[in-house]
Amino acid sequence: MIPLRSVALFVLAALLEIGGAWLIWQGVREHRGWAWMGAGVVALGLYGFVATLQPDADFGRILAAYGGVFVAGSLVWGMVADGYRPDRFDVVGALVCLVGVGLIMYAPRSG
Repeated sequence: MIPLRSVALFVLAALLEIGGAWLIWQGVREHRGWAWMGAGVVALGLYGFVATLQPDADFGRILAAYGGVFVAGSLVWGMVADGYRPDRFDVVGALVCLVGVGLIMYAPRSG
């Protein structure tokens, strides 16, 4: 049950961080205004809170693993929100990152 909770928290964190950054991007680069940027700042703040809910207590491990989730999630976000089409190297790179997440977070450890 703990790995399932952890994965769900990683997905939620990705939605908040990538979504927050996208909202700020839209506010600034696409001239959508302060409301978009403000919503982005709120989402980014919530991301920081969600990261603290991970069952593992090691900040460095959580953030390192989340980096892999961020890479893969960013490509998916780009596909859904912006019509981006990743090439095979994007896909392979994202898969390598997700394997890294699995090793960092869920490999059996002694002690």
